[in-house]
Amino acid sequence: MTQSARTVLFALGVMLSALSLGMLAPALADLDHDGASAHAFFGSAMLGLGAGGIMVLLGRSPEHRLTARSAILLTAGAWAVLAFAAALPLKLSGMEISWTDAIFETTSGLTTTGATVLTGLDDLPRGLLLWRSILQWIGGIGIIVTAMAIWPMLGIGGMQLFRLENSEKSEKVLPRAGQIALAVLLIYLALTFACFLAYLGAGLGAFDAVNHAMTTIATGGFSTRDASLSAFAGTNADLVAALFMVLAGLPFVLYVRAAQGRPDLLLTDVQARGFLMVIAAFAALLTLIITLSPEIAHDSAKPAWRLALVNVISILTGTGYASADFWAWGGASAAVFFMLMFIGGCAGSTTCSVKIFRYQIAFSALTSYIRRMTRPNMVAPVRYRGTVLPPETVRSVFVFIFLFFATFAVSAVLLSFTGLDTVTAISGAATTIANVGPGLGDIIGPAGNFAPLPDAAKWIMTVTMLIGRLEVLVVLVMLTPGFWRR
Repeated sequence: MTQSARTVLFALGVMLSALSLGMLAPALADLDHDGASAHAFFGSAMLGLGAGGIMVLLGRSPEHRLTARSAILLTAGAWAVLAFAAALPLKLSGMEISWTDAIFETTSGLTTTGATVLTGLDDLPRGLLLWRSILQWIGGIGIIVTAMAIWPMLGIGGMQLFRLENSEKSEKVLPRAGQIALAVLLIYLALTFACFLAYLGAGLGAFDAVNHAMTTIATGGFSTRDASLSAFAGTNADLVAALFMVLAGLPFVLYVRAAQGRPDLLLTDVQARGFLMVIAAFAALLTLIITLSPEIAHDSAKPAWRLALVNVISILTGTGYASADFWAWGGASAAVFFMLMFIGGCAGSTTCSVKIFRYQIAFSALTSYIRRMTRPNMVAPVRYRGTVLPPETVRSVFVFIFLFFATFAVSAVLLSFTGLDTVTAISGAATTIANVGPGLGDIIGPAGNFAPLPDAAKWIMTVTMLIGRLEVLVVLVMLTPGFWRR
């Protein structure tokens, strides 16, 4: 076994063991309420710890080295292995659920997509609901660490701009990558706890508050209720969710910088500022649409701006909470939400989709190209954050955007072949590649569910969720023959 293979096996074993330990929390939650569910989690935890321990022993080495190929294998393998292991207690819990549905649900959880095949959430065992939230919380912190530590090394889609270590000492947030990871974890924990307290203050019970705190900070969107945020219509839970979804959509490194005395960066950073401007623009547009369309059936107890703001932030960040059935708001609103799916939040956050910085770089590049077309002798470099970008960085951004939308198109065509109608196929492809959660239409819209879909469609969406969460190229490069050659 090669050194890089040992590293991958060791890391996967550690992750599987950690996930298995996490199963003890829902087991304890169900101990006095649902014996079958508790036993399923205890049994799955023991199996996972045994398998993870064997992988750690087989992969142990005095020195662990991570090459580009092993980093790709580790990233893709981690999500696939953990999704399968996480599905085991769902299958053993006594619920009438197929392996297809179980793996779809756990993949949706770990990728923080939020699409669900489960119904009757209000009556499910508390342990199962807690497990879904834990999966999203793990996926949220996992994607931040991956985006900060692995993707910049691979130069995927311009992510090399966000390296943990920089040759210029002044650009280092902290002197070591491990310190940054620890700082980000502490901030993640602090935001989760603050969100929990805010939900309590808004009127939610402790169990609902802790679950929604985890899925809000992870921008995942799993809820303990079938009606999502609509179930708490008499509270201010929607405003709490909106605030913390925005906080989770900002780059977590900026919180580290804020703790070091630069809180101004949370508003002045070019990516953060662009993110907030997109929220303001689309919220204003949707407020206008709702206000000028009296036929739109919406909750009259809440003003149009509030409905618009909460749902815009939810879809933009890929959280997927719904405080209303926005599919019933008409075609103009549906078009707005469809566009939001393809934007996303900031790099280095828990959000998904294309992300703000890539659109900013693409706009800068297109502006530069147009200026050079009109004045061929002009020197018009592509800049981002005041720095001239090398051509390979700009090229990687355009390659990512092209492959992202190409994957979306292929996925939509494949879903249509499974018998889905046009709206369901297109929005299903969009919401899974962008890891948003709810789609559009009567089946998978904000008031719907993914359970009625055929198994073939669910497997396509499962793969699409992984491709989208792993920044497209991580999965697609594994399909090339050259990747597997020595």
